[in-house]
Amino acid sequence: MPTFEFATAARILFGEGTLQHVPAAAAAMGRRALLVTGAAADRAAPLEKALAAAQVSTVRFAVAGEPTLDLIRSAPRDCDLVIAFGGGSALDTGKALAALLTNPGDPLDYLEVIGLGRPLAVPAAPCIAIPTTAGTGSEVTRNAVLASPEQRVKASLRSPSMLPRLAVVDPELTYELPRAITASTGLDALTQLIEPYVSLRANPMTDQFSVEGMRRAAGALRRVWQDGGDREARRDMAWASLLGGMALANAGLGAVHGFAAPIGGMFPAPHGAVCAALLPYAMEVNIRALRARAPEKLTRYDEVARLLSGRPHATATDGVAWIAALCQELEIPPLRTYGITQSDLALLVEKAGQASSMKGNPIVLTGEELREIISRAL
Repeated sequence: MPTFEFATAARILFGEGTLQHVPAAAAAMGRRALLVTGAAADRAAPLEKALAAAQVSTVRFAVAGEPTLDLIRSAPRDCDLVIAFGGGSALDTGKALAALLTNPGDPLDYLEVIGLGRPLAVPAAPCIAIPTTAGTGSEVTRNAVLASPEQRVKASLRSPSMLPRLAVVDPELTYELPRAITASTGLDALTQLIEPYVSLRANPMTDQFSVEGMRRAAGALRRVWQDGGDREARRDMAWASLLGGMALANAGLGAVHGFAAPIGGMFPAPHGAVCAALLPYAMEVNIRALRARAPEKLTRYDEVARLLSGRPHATATDGVAWIAALCQELEIPPLRTYGITQSDLALLVEKAGQASSMKGNPIVLTGEELREIISRAL
C-alpha cells in the first residue's frame, strides 16, 4: 500500500433535513456571517431567518455567475464567518472570501499561476459550505477557482485551511433543480469520480470513494433526469457528488478538467456542461493512448466500464460507449454552443497542456491527442 495523505472538511453532515443543524453550528463559530448565495438569493431566506433566531446576523452576498477577481474584491469583509449556500460558484466564492477575511491584501497576492501564489499566513475564517446542486463537490475541497476575464483564464486560490469547517449535504436542496442543471452537474460529479480513479495520484482511500460514487451515479443519473422528484436518485447523486469531491481533492483529476479550466476562462461556458461535453472523448483518447504506450494501465478503465454498465465482462471501450449514450440521452450540448470555434483550438490545447489538472492524467497526451479531444467535443 502506498503512502498517502487524505484531507477533507472538518465535519460533514449528510442527509435529508441536515440544513436545520446549520444555525447552531454557525453560532458556535461566530456572530456575524457573510451569507454567500447563488443568483436565486431568496432560496436562502428560510436559512437566514433561522440564523437570526440563533443570534447570528447575516450579510447577504449574491453570486450571479462563476466568481471573478472583481467579484471577490467587491465583497464585504466585516464578518467573522462565511456560510456558502448554492452551487459550485457560490461555494468557491465563499471559500475564497473566508481566506480573505483573515488575510489582508488582494486575491492576486495568493492566487496560483497569474498571481503571486503566496501561502495564507493566517488560517481562513470558519466556513460552512452547503451545496444546492449535486455536482461540484466543492464543499470538501481546499481550493477556490476564480476567473480573470482580462486574462481570459481561471486560477485557484488554494490552502489546506480553506477546507470548510462544516459541509452540509442535504439532498432536499436539490429536489427542484431544472433538468439541464441536473444533467450537467450530474455528469460533472461522474467525471470527478472517474478521473480520480484513473489518476496517477489515486490511492486506496480515494479508490473506495470513486468506486462507490460511480456505482451510485450510474444507477441514479438517468433516473433523476427523467424524474426530478425521484428522491432516492436525488440522494444517490448528492452522495456521489460528495464522494467525488473527496476523491478529486486527494487524487487529482485529468484531461477533462485540464480543458475545462481554460475553456471556462475564455468562454461563458458552465463548468459542468463543459466537462460533460468532453468526457466521452477524453476517455476514448486516453484509452487509445494507454493501449499503445502503457497497456498495463488499462485495467482501471475496464473497471470503470464494469462499474458504470453493471456488466462483469465490460471493457474500457464499452465504458466509453456507455458514457457517450448517457450524454446523448441527457441532451448535453456540444462546445460550439458556447462560441468555441476551430480557430480557438490551438490556444486551448496549449493552455490545457499546462493546466494543473492535467498532471493527474493517467498518461501524457500528445498535442495531437489533446486536439482530437476538443475537436470532437465541438
